Amino acid sequence: MDEMDEQVISALRHDARASVSDLAARLNLSRTTVRARMAKLQARGDIVGFSVVTRADVAQDPVRGMMMIGIEGRGAERIIRQLGAMAEVRAVHSTNGRWDVIVEIGTTTLEIFDAVLVRIRKLEGVVSSETSLFLTTRKTV
Repeated sequence: MDEMDEQVISALRHDARASVSDLAARLNLSRTTVRARMAKLQARGDIVGFSVVTRADVAQDPVRGMMMIGIEGRGAERIIRQLGAMAEVRAVHSTNGRWDVIVEIGTTTLEIFDAVLVRIRKLEGVVSSETSLFLTTRKTV
């Protein structure tokens, strides 16, 4: 993939619904070049599809974020079960590296989000955490 391919992908990430003419104008390329590049990227599997993020996708949980959790000892499975039982927890991911588990959380208010963080931090075996709020969602699977 060359720099031009990366520019096409970047433009599509910004607006996947843009017309080929708009993309060509934005990238200072011909429509034929943009169309050919997009076809090549799709044929090679670099672009595997396009998606839409609707207001409803994010309206259910206006406050969303992820919490990375460090777990002491062998309590990971127990803690994962406890996390899975919390209504505000949207997903639980085991991982490698610094954090043992990453949890996606969704709530209606910051106050509820904070209360969920406090509950999680109080779980026996949770020794460290770091939380990031999602500000905008540009793409979902």
